[in-house]
Amino acid sequence: MSGADAIRAGRPQGCRPHQRYLLEPGQWRALVVALRDDRALELLSLWAEPGFVHAAFHQPNEGVLLASLAVAERSYPALSPVRAGAVRFERMIRDLWGHQAEAGVDLRPWLDHGRWPVTAPMSPRPVAVTTPPPQPEFLAVEGEGVHQIPVGPVHAGVIEPGHFRFHVQGETVVRLEERLGYLHKGTLSLMLGKSPRLAARFAARLSGDSTVAHSWAFASAAENAVGLAVPARAVLLRALAAELERVHNHLNDIGFVCNDASFAWPHARCGLLREGVLRAAALAFGHRLMMDLVVPGGVARDLAPGGAEAIRAALGAVVAALPELERVYDSHASLQDRVVSTGQVMPELAARFAVGGHVGRASGRGFDSRKLPGYAPYNTMAFTVPVLQAGDVDARVRIRLAEVQQSAALMESLLARLLPGETKVDFPQAGGEGVGLVEAFRGDALHWVQLDDGGLIRAIFMRDQSWLQWPLLEAAIEGNIVADFPLCNKSFNCSYSGVDL
Repeated sequence: MSGADAIRAGRPQGCRPHQRYLLEPGQWRALVVALRDDRALELLSLWAEPGFVHAAFHQPNEGVLLASLAVAERSYPALSPVRAGAVRFERMIRDLWGHQAEAGVDLRPWLDHGRWPVTAPMSPRPVAVTTPPPQPEFLAVEGEGVHQIPVGPVHAGVIEPGHFRFHVQGETVVRLEERLGYLHKGTLSLMLGKSPRLAARFAARLSGDSTVAHSWAFASAAENAVGLAVPARAVLLRALAAELERVHNHLNDIGFVCNDASFAWPHARCGLLREGVLRAAALAFGHRLMMDLVVPGGVARDLAPGGAEAIRAALGAVVAALPELERVYDSHASLQDRVVSTGQVMPELAARFAVGGHVGRASGRGFDSRKLPGYAPYNTMAFTVPVLQAGDVDARVRIRLAEVQQSAALMESLLARLLPGETKVDFPQAGGEGVGLVEAFRGDALHWVQLDDGGLIRAIFMRDQSWLQWPLLEAAIEGNIVADFPLCNKSFNCSYSGVDL
């Protein structure tokens, strides 16, 4: 039996547009067994609510399937022995809801550092904490001359906090472990009991550099839950903003990768181009990052007068500069020596974690949620998803360069399609369950929401692609020198806030 068949053996729960199936305990165990042999069914996310655990899977060429299990005695059969990407989700579920993964690969805390006033704060009966915070646990490494280098959680410059524990032999990294959770904001708890319109502000701030994509994913989940159709102009404006967001982030990362290799000119050039894109976004949508633009029911602001011209001018400057940027990037041997073959993620490892975005596409995995399962307006637009096999820093830079080109062409097409019309409709006060899947600049962002009969959020989860990319950064740096970590880290540019919730 395939994994998809094992999921469909459960009872449909009416989630839209991707069905969720409630499995009996025996059926969930059968799913775990099926996943051992069915490598094609990819785990996208794993989360919980009081009394239940939920998992989202992607079946290539078929779409997204959701599976659920009612949790008995606060424990459930773990998925981590058969899906590597489940490890940190299981740790997060234990920290927030108190559900224990039976036979889980790693049972250490993840978000909870022992400083919260209660354990399992999202469970029905949180327990007060009376013991001092424990020391963090890291996996042991043995060998002659192995020593540890702790980095963070406070870093130089304006950067999110996260702890990196390096085990090093000479200059070579033997193992890297990350410890995040320092930016935990209780976002999911803060959204419970609110209307989608009010809760949208929290979704927009899950990870500020992906504010448009996460706002769109949340809005789509809420709209799907109640069966709400969004005006055509609003759909086009959402995509326009999302592509602007993709371009300014890719330019930023391309420049910073070069800067971390001590090559300042591309950093300065990309910074100037990015500033032009941000100023165009501010003129067009009233905010440089387009925060709170996408709301359930449409968009909060229409394209301002002169906005289209500003976007075209900024894009023209970017497209005109790309050939010279690529020429300079290719022609400097010292830069190529730093990025080529550094921080490799092999295609088989990317496939095991079902990693998306530029990390996945640089390592042979061409998944792009704009293409499959697809959503409007991209399902009526022609564009190419670049894919490379090398999986190194260089490949991740080249994927970004190619995506900037594709996004510029998409935005020109979107502007040409814009016709006068409504930009927002009233959101109904109704119940339902929905999923939103939107391609952010890092990769797919998945949001799931349940609304009660009064239209308020009863359960919610938001998954940034960084959940699946952070573990691969640990793998990418192994065997490289410590000095190459900034290069590897920036070539991934995972979100801290996006996984800290």
